[in-house]
Amino acid sequence: MSRCDDYQLLDFGDGRRLERFARFVLDRPCPAAERVKRADPVAWRSADARFNGRDAEKGDWTDCRELPERWTVAFDRLRFELKRTDFGHLGIFPEQAENWRWISSLAAAGTAACGVVKGDVPSAAKRVLKVLNLFAYTGGSTLAAAAAGMEVVHLDAAKNVVAWARRNAELSGLADASIRWIADDAVKFVKREIKRGCSYDAVILDPPSYGHGSRGEVWRLAKDLPPLFDLCGELTDGRPAFVLLTSHTPGYDAETLRSMMVDVFGNDAQITAKPLGITDDNGRRLSAGVVVRWQHNQS
Repeated sequence: MSRCDDYQLLDFGDGRRLERFARFVLDRPCPAAERVKRADPVAWRSADARFNGRDAEKGDWTDCRELPERWTVAFDRLRFELKRTDFGHLGIFPEQAENWRWISSLAAAGTAACGVVKGDVPSAAKRVLKVLNLFAYTGGSTLAAAAAGMEVVHLDAAKNVVAWARRNAELSGLADASIRWIADDAVKFVKREIKRGCSYDAVILDPPSYGHGSRGEVWRLAKDLPPLFDLCGELTDGRPAFVLLTSHTPGYDAETLRSMMVDVFGNDAQITAKPLGITDDNGRRLSAGVVVRWQHNQS
């Protein structure tokens, strides 16, 4: 999330980051800040809670004052329920906010409202985009797409996370939006959709480096992302309106993922491939993965 009223990256360094989510300041691990010194050591005294443990590993929280079990933050028209998990997560990844804005911009440009045209179809026959959001977590991109007028299939392997995303939809006034909520393994679901003859106009992916499906299926990005991309190509007839991919996996920089995307979807598109990051109050940029955005060139 770039700077907004409910979020600030206050400082980072020595393997940690200091952030404000609404009225609460949290001190959490951050591998990207391992070799960086803190710019404002005094600011860390304001932390309301600190997560003890390494990033992505189970740990515990030390509270400096009483915090609620859950609270809400706003980003533009979207609302997110936050809670502190045993892995140091909160239910939101702030660096994704620029992608939510990009999805919204597609509607402003007419992409979402009118849909994508495949072949010689009169403009009156254009339709709303059908979007598949894989590894969808608590639904930031799902909500951005739904708010932009798109139909969304939201898929995550964890049932409790899908339920969390549905609560975010309710908080955002999108309870009645065209969203289908699914807890399933991404690869198995996409294969079933292809077998059923289903198709989509766009795909969003935020895959982990390593994870498990809803029935214990093992996911490894290095092994499983290329064939999943091929399946997404089938699912979109090779001509999607857009594809959005984000990754935090070491060894997979923006250009590597861009090449992978072009191999499947071609380069007849507006393609952005770059690092993701957040700027702190001292003007420093904290690395937070990479993003590749592929948008079909509309003539």
